[in-house]
Amino acid sequence: MRATLATAPGTGTVVTGEGAKDGAPMLADGELTGAGGSPTYDIAVDPLECTDLCAHGLPGALSTIALAPRGALWSPGPSFYMDKLVLPPAARQAASLTDSPEERLVRVAAGLGKAVSELRVVVLGKPRHRELVASLRATGAIVATPPAGDVAGALAVVLPDGEADMLLGVGGTPEGVLAGCAVRALGGGMEGRLAPQRDDERRALEASDADLDAVLTLDDLVRAEATFVATGVTGGLLAAPEQHGGWLVTESLVIAAGTVQRICQTTPIEE
Repeated sequence: MRATLATAPGTGTVVTGEGAKDGAPMLADGELTGAGGSPTYDIAVDPLECTDLCAHGLPGALSTIALAPRGALWSPGPSFYMDKLVLPPAARQAASLTDSPEERLVRVAAGLGKAVSELRVVVLGKPRHRELVASLRATGAIVATPPAGDVAGALAVVLPDGEADMLLGVGGTPEGVLAGCAVRALGGGMEGRLAPQRDDERRALEASDADLDAVLTLDDLVRAEATFVATGVTGGLLAAPEQHGGWLVTESLVIAAGTVQRICQTTPIEE
């Protein structure tokens, strides 16, 4: 991905990537890319969302990137994890992170004209979410607990053919900014709040005087229209790449300004 971005017109700044969080040797926060000059733009990137799923050959892995005008994307600094709430366009202002999980269900159900028992909620299947999942299921709501993939979970809430009504819980901060770009483009609602999961992360946030109680709105996360792109890696939401003779076929999703495009691209494989 770095080699491809290096040939892009203008100058891009990586505002948030997976380099710092995962100790990856590429696309770190603050890195400049592109051919240089104008235009200038922000980049949020996760070259391989759901690394574990990919390593085990399971569906769900994506390659994701989002672009926005320079200065439009929130920079998470030393934050690796955040609590998130993603809402569909029809109920984008129905609930807040300041509400209890049960209150969020009631408010979103009312906004969508559904019973709570009809709601489909996405929460990552992590040990930290055991109590949250139990409390949600106790209301009768349908709770999906994928092992990874909160970007895909957010997409399931805001895509016109998505199968979820809400995403809750703690996930990666870079993924939060990426998801925010798609949510904004499709008119959904989103809030975030820093939720450090490691001692070193908490110490770094405290040293930077970050407010761990502040609720970040969608306008805080993404201050201007952005373009979000995801390409399938292992199947699931988007098909895995397939090789046919000397050609590679990929499926991608491009989200911008209220539109969703699914692109099936056939590219010759260079020898």
